[in-house]
Amino acid sequence: MTERKDKTEAPEGAEVDENRLIAERREKLHDLRELGEAYPNDFRVGADAATLLERFGDADDWDQAALEAREEGYSLAGRILSRRIMGKASFVHIQDGSGARIQLYLRRDDLPEGVYRSFKQWDIGDIVGVTGRLMRTRTGELSLHASDIRLLTKALRPLPEKWHGLTDQEMRYRQRYVDLIVNPEVRETFVRRSLIVRAIRHYFDAHGFLEVETPMMHHIPGGATARPFVTHHNALDLDLYLRVAPELHLKRLLVGGLEKVYEINRNFRNEGVSTRHNPEFTMLEFYWAHADYDDLIRLTQDLLNRLVTKLPGMADGQVEYQGETIDFTGDFERVTVVEAVLAHYDELFPEDVKDADRLGEVCRSHDIHVDDAWGWGRRLMELFEAGVEHRLVQPTFVTHYPIEVSPLSRRSESDPDFADRFELIVAGREIANGFSELNDPEDQAERFRAQASARDAGDAEAMHFDQDYIRALEYGMPPAAGEGIGIDRLVMLLTDSASIRDVLLFPYLRPEVRD
Repeated sequence: MTERKDKTEAPEGAEVDENRLIAERREKLHDLRELGEAYPNDFRVGADAATLLERFGDADDWDQAALEAREEGYSLAGRILSRRIMGKASFVHIQDGSGARIQLYLRRDDLPEGVYRSFKQWDIGDIVGVTGRLMRTRTGELSLHASDIRLLTKALRPLPEKWHGLTDQEMRYRQRYVDLIVNPEVRETFVRRSLIVRAIRHYFDAHGFLEVETPMMHHIPGGATARPFVTHHNALDLDLYLRVAPELHLKRLLVGGLEKVYEINRNFRNEGVSTRHNPEFTMLEFYWAHADYDDLIRLTQDLLNRLVTKLPGMADGQVEYQGETIDFTGDFERVTVVEAVLAHYDELFPEDVKDADRLGEVCRSHDIHVDDAWGWGRRLMELFEAGVEHRLVQPTFVTHYPIEVSPLSRRSESDPDFADRFELIVAGREIANGFSELNDPEDQAERFRAQASARDAGDAEAMHFDQDYIRALEYGMPPAAGEGIGIDRLVMLLTDSASIRDVLLFPYLRPEVRD
């Protein structure tokens, strides 16, 4: 390869024309193509940086003499993040697939003919494959003394300057691939997310639940009160809905005799975008025959107790979230919706709870929107969500929701105006929603009709009437309980992430506007 003067590493603080740098790198790629050396795929990795650093990183156990006595060689592949060229020798740091960074020591006379000269033309961001033996530098840093090194991938775009990094938040979300390269803590967030999901699967598998998959395109949106996305099947000339929840399909499986099922699923809701909401999100939903909502509360508490205490750095069950210490050990608090609302709004009394007019007055006095079509149950929940929910920091099971806002829940035997339902609130947000299931087909049909009337009156989030689901219930669904847990919000809590976008690899963003 013709040696080119390296222009891509600017001094600290210098402003470099990115387009010029890209053009220079394309010239280098052109030379590689001419030599038939562009993008090879025959290098094989035999080790990773994290394992080597963990095993040999302690200088007291593995000094230079001990490392020299080892004859084993290692092959690694990674991205060049920094380099220091000193005439006939160079030090390079690469980051590999383990997420760890390791130093390479390159000496011209130890490499095949011409390799060192070619190396000096490579750039920060290029991916290389290197073979060598371990050594320790004078400063004590574990390094790989290279016997050969190859350019595997030519990076045409420069990484963000090391002294600035990638700090623009929207750019980090939009170019997550760069964010993962230059911000190690981002990688750790998504590694932890994977550990959380894996642990949840293990828990439900160990408790006899069967993992299933249900459709993501529905003829009728159902399972939650939410505005759906609409798509179109061209061959059938048929409008379909992306699912807002898998609930009704999972409960059909209860009818069919699969009595303990769960699904970690992707849902889609055509609603607002915020620090807590994304148009597509991940939920765990599970259904358990011959159980009620009290059984779910115990299971949920046990799941989170075990999950938090098994995660790295959380053995004591204490989670730091946005400056608050949240305790997931022991029994979580329990409070009814009515108790919570009456405790917060001094002007309300027990006799006001089912008085829609009185609740409307209190809502308006606190600048809470009230629709004339809403009954007392919806108005009670508006008061709870506006004034109480954000104050519940420690894990709290809020129980007994009004039937009006619980169209799929079983009525409470103590008061049929309320449902045997709970939500788990942590750090002021809903993490889980569970209830004893309604398995009375006639009651369910009546509630579907009420939802349909609400839709006709303009409520775009109200449910449709699902005749096939009613037919399934008429075959007989065993008494059961079901629950949904928001995976994204749970991961936010367990990674101290302020926004849902921080725990989604590719969060929703408006299309990029280009000049």
